[in-house]
Parts: sequence; structure tokens; C-alpha cells
Amino acid sequence: MDRLVVMFGGSGFIGRYVAQRLLAAGARVRFAERDPRRAQFLKPLGGLGQVQFVTADVTHEASVARAVTGADAVINLVGAFDHMFEIHRDGAANVAKACAAAGVETLVHVSAIGADAEGRSAYARSKGEGEAAVRAAFPAATILRPSLVFGREDKFVNRFAGIIRALPVLPIIRGGVKLQPVSVADVAAAAAQALLDPADHAGKTYELAGPQVLTMAELQRWIADETGYSPMIVDVPDVAGAAIARFGFLPGAPITWDQWLMLANDNVAAADSNGLAAFGIAPTPLATVAPGWLVQYRRHGRFGGAKGAA
Repeated sequence: MDRLVVMFGGSGFIGRYVAQRLLAAGARVRFAERDPRRAQFLKPLGGLGQVQFVTADVTHEASVARAVTGADAVINLVGAFDHMFEIHRDGAANVAKACAAAGVETLVHVSAIGADAEGRSAYARSKGEGEAAVRAAFPAATILRPSLVFGREDKFVNRFAGIIRALPVLPIIRGGVKLQPVSVADVAAAAAQALLDPADHAGKTYELAGPQVLTMAELQRWIADETGYSPMIVDVPDVAGAAIARFGFLPGAPITWDQWLMLANDNVAAADSNGLAAFGIAPTPLATVAPGWLVQYRRHGRFGGAKGAA
């Protein structure tokens, strides 16, 4: 396959899995990074001449235009919890406009479930406005909206596991909000398919979610069980949770005000949305893969066993 795919954010959590898929399929991959050294660890996955690196920042139009020159396909995976409108909206627009101007055939834009230009949180609004900007500049773009993504390197399940290991008391904020965690491998498989076989996916939006809906409380209790801890569970009332989020008065406050606003809505795929099934992918349950890396959080590592194990 002689197809050049440019990846913005390819060195990140999801990006590294997408890159592995693309390289294994024989595509040439150009990593567009503010600091290309961040993606150097992926070079051994490709053959001679299969991996390229270029300096680019999605907020700088000229660097984006240089990065997409000669590309057959482009994927934008860049996301952040600061400077959100500059990155999620303006950066997404820069990538889409550059792709249109350069005659790129395929654009995949990775957004998030809950993206909403009218949303209360800056994250939701910036993601929603970013999607609109992409559609305006490159109508045939494929937009992927993953739910919370889990995997060995995630900052979601691992963060909770670290908190549970460190604290005898586990405060749960917004315990009733519903989540539908999705495997990073499944998201990567869908993204790679959209990039390498775009005919069936151009112009469409997909909400990528796992097979199980869990509340925040259920998820954290499952992680505690799996790592062998029995912390005292405290459901934090919304009034107290809002104060923690607003003022951050606890050391290392576990949630920001914008994250608090995000958790006002369930993070699950819409019932009528297209999802992983459109790519022929059976969603991976969290419980089938997470124990393989959560073992590091047990008191005695892999010899510790989950709570209740023989």
C-alpha cells in the first residue's frame, strides 16, 4: 500500500494505536508534532522509509499546510484540557482547511461523545464548534466521537486505580453519571479503517462506545475490587462536589469546574447513532483487558490477586 497518512497527535494515547494499525497495513505515516521527538518511539514499528516526522502545530496555519502536503489521508487526534477553543475549534479548522486546499482525499477528525456547540462546558462547546468547522471546510470528513477511552496507558482507569491505592477513603463525585468506556484498540481499528478504506465512511459521524454502561460509582467500585482494595466509599453530595470543583480547596482536587460541568450529562452513545458495528468491530468489554494492566496497582503486584480471589 503506497498511501501517505499524516497524523496530528499521533504520539498520544489513541494515536500510537492508530499508528500501529496503519504501519502494519503498509501505509506510510508522517507524524506532525510540535516536538517530533515525542513520536520517535514509534519509528521502529515501520520499515525503511515508512515513517516520517515533521514539525507542526495545529494552531499555526502555515505549519499545518506544510505538514499535509502530498498526503492521501489525514487524521487529527489533537485534544487538550487547556486552550480548548484554540486547539479543538481553531486547530481543527486549520487542519480541515489545509486538507481541502491541498487536495487531500480523506480526513478523519477525532472528537468526543458529548460534543455540543451549545453545551455548558468549554470542552463540549469547543469540541462541538470544532466539528462544525471541520464540516464547513471539508464536508466529506469522517468524525469519530469516542466515549471515555480505556487502555494500558490511559489517564482514566489508571487515575482512579492510583487514587484507590493511595486513599483509605474513596470520595465519589457525580456517582450516578453514566459512562460507556470504549477500548483504545477498538477506536484505533475504526480510525484506521476510515483512513485506509474511506468510501463507506466519508461524511459520516460515529459515536464509539463500549458494550457496557456503568455509573461512575459502579466503575470505581469495580476498579477497587479488581485491584484488591476495600476503601470506605463516600458518595460526595453535589453541593460539596461543586465546591471542590469550583474552588479546588482539597489538595490535588480531583476535578476541575469544567469537568464538573461535563459530568452533568451521561457520556454514552445515542441510541440511534452509528458506532463500532458500522466498522464490523465487536466492542471489547473493560473487564476482559483491564485486569492485565491493573495488576500493577495491587499490593503484591500480580501475586496479590483481586479481592475475593482464592
